[in-house]
Amino acid sequence: MILHITSRAEWNEAQTRGEYIAPSLQAEGFIHCSTEKQVLHVANAFYRGRNDLVLLKLDEAKLRPELKWEPPAGLPAPGISESDSFPHIFGPINLTAVASIVDFEPDPVSGTFTLPQIISNH
Repeated sequence: MILHITSRAEWNEAQTRGEYIAPSLQAEGFIHCSTEKQVLHVANAFYRGRNDLVLLKLDEAKLRPELKWEPPAGLPAPGISESDSFPHIFGPINLTAVASIVDFEPDPVSGTFTLPQIISNH
């Protein structure tokens, strides 16, 4: 399973559209995803202070677009090595590949993210 961070609004649009399209698909040609070990580093580096997020848990076997494992696009988040590979999806995500969706809220005091229980317990 791989994970993708998005806003509730973008997820709601995807359900209406019938597929999920992240802004990065047009801008960079792929949708950024993370492994369970990478997602907190990414969230705390790039999404700190956001209270409107959800995590999509994706079943790689059900993805229709091409999935490639590549180095970080740009400078990696603290805690991530430049030699780490990230899952990148090269096309809109079919909703049948979304195994689960969970609210992804930061700690109200520290503002940092922790992995929701539903994700960390396989």
